[in-house]
Amino acid sequence: MAHKELPGFGEELVQLEFDGWLDWFVKFNDLSTLWRAQPTYILVQAAYIVGAIGTLIHALQNGGRLPFLWLATLLHGIVVEIITYNLDDIDNFWHSQTPIIFVGRRLPLHIIVLYPVFIYHASVAVAKLRMPTWAEPFAVGLMVVLIDIPYDIVSVKFLHWTWHDTDPNIGDRHYWVPWNSYYFHACFAASFTFWFHGWNSFGKEFVCSLLTGILGMPGGVLLFLPLYHPLHDLAGIHSEVTFFILFSIFLLISWTGDRTPSHDARPLLGLQSESDKGKSLLIFHLVIHYVLFLGFTIFGYPEEEVSIGLHERIGSCNETVPIQTAFGT
Repeated sequence: MAHKELPGFGEELVQLEFDGWLDWFVKFNDLSTLWRAQPTYILVQAAYIVGAIGTLIHALQNGGRLPFLWLATLLHGIVVEIITYNLDDIDNFWHSQTPIIFVGRRLPLHIIVLYPVFIYHASVAVAKLRMPTWAEPFAVGLMVVLIDIPYDIVSVKFLHWTWHDTDPNIGDRHYWVPWNSYYFHACFAASFTFWFHGWNSFGKEFVCSLLTGILGMPGGVLLFLPLYHPLHDLAGIHSEVTFFILFSIFLLISWTGDRTPSHDARPLLGLQSESDKGKSLLIFHLVIHYVLFLGFTIFGYPEEEVSIGLHERIGSCNETVPIQTAFGT
């Protein structure tokens, strides 16, 4: 079997050891080995790096606030990922290894640029709807979920990353994707958009991008409090129900904003351009995005893929660890 020829195939390491700080911060892995292990994963990484370059070119060509939007999404992604890896209660997924991976073999390069791809695409698309500013965050949240769905469902099937098997916060699944993953994308994108528009009056655009990148995550966490935690943690309601309640609320607000235009129902400067240079780049990447994952479902063989790297620790099924929810349960 070809997989047995992969370096380290079948080995289990109790503890990762790093050769100094730099080795912990960034690791370069052999591309040919990773291609033999997970060719679909390499294609996904390439697609998102291309998407990040395309969205950046679009931002620079059109100017205004778009370059700062792109920068803010990049900072937002870094903040979310690094905090997640360092909080035990939400550290519940592990990426397979990539040619370039950061912070203790946890953060792949393409995950850093995934946030600009998702949120930038959604923000530009929603800006074209000329919605009131108060409705845009919710529309962006919905749009991000639509972009994320094929990525989440197909990638987890091909072991591009794995989820914690028994974490109650992600136990309710849809094609093995936690319903809370969709909830997360909707809430965090909405929070990000709220702060990005809200800080516009603060002054310097770089400061706005920095504050948005930092506050996008806590704002997203707060959106879990009024709905998910009381219904799921206290009432025991399935996460699918809580997600579709959230989805309905976001959709209602977005629809109301779209149907009741006002003087506020115009995009902020830079989020829409009359010429809209580079629009074909965005469309081209979205076509690649959806066709790629559709192609995996038709032509791919997930049973032939080998996920190399960190996974959930193997141990006794009777061993448990406490999880603290926002409501203290």
